[in-house]
Amino acid sequence: MNMPKSALSQSSAPAVFAPAHIAAPAPPAEGALALTPALIEEFLCGLSGRGRAGDTLELYRRSLRRLHADLGADQRIRRGTLDSWQAGMQAQGLAPRTVNLHIAAANSLLEYCGRRELKASRPVLPDDTAQPELSRAEYLRLLSAARQLGRQRAYLLVKVFGSVGLSVQELPLLTAEAARQGVLWTGGQPVRLPGCLQTELQSYAAQTGVYGGPLFVSGSGAPLSRRLVTAAVHGLAGPARVPQEKCNPRCLKKLCQATQERVRGDLARLFEQAYDQVLEAEQLTVGWEG
Repeated sequence: MNMPKSALSQSSAPAVFAPAHIAAPAPPAEGALALTPALIEEFLCGLSGRGRAGDTLELYRRSLRRLHADLGADQRIRRGTLDSWQAGMQAQGLAPRTVNLHIAAANSLLEYCGRRELKASRPVLPDDTAQPELSRAEYLRLLSAARQLGRQRAYLLVKVFGSVGLSVQELPLLTAEAARQGVLWTGGQPVRLPGCLQTELQSYAAQTGVYGGPLFVSGSGAPLSRRLVTAAVHGLAGPARVPQEKCNPRCLKKLCQATQERVRGDLARLFEQAYDQVLEAEQLTVGWEG
């Protein structure tokens, strides 16, 4: 029995992601979120107010504008939309890191809107460009090379990323005021500057005449761009005899985190040993089988 044309027109099927864009829009479904340019800018403004750097905001803006374009005329996010979007980007051959960035931006916007049920359910793609590991010896060679070459800014950048664990996006938060106080704030959390680094940063601020605002700036006074930061660290690879793929802020941050984890592990073992000694001493005095 044939169905009336009106019944066919009222039926709806799940949206399917096409390589160029998310396929023909379905009628607005209850619970869908309308993605508008105004909502995108509102979300980015909120991130800016929480201290997110300009580079991060621009990456998120590009990702969300792409999603908005791929949604087509419907411009609505439903359950499964982001999963279809992810599959479509994979089909187009986008790098896993790029796909992950786009999905992360969309998921963050949905968190902001209180719509967690619309987030992507697919697991994060494996990153086929995993960063190699930098050793402490290589890190010290980078610092030594920068000092021998008289590249004070490159020396301090390596030390900031390698000893504090900042990211490039967080670098503008390292201000002259933070150098004087010995602490900076990122994501609402305090980050302590080691005493030796604080002294060197204050000396650098005095030499460069930076008494307020971001400590590392270009000739025009603007915070250093990602390109300039990366170039400064890359430039030490040859003199330090360190593979260039290891000479970047991400590898330095990873080294900082690994070193801190190792120290925490050592402290935990020392705590356990000291506590056991206390209990054993008490056991000798009052233990049932002491």
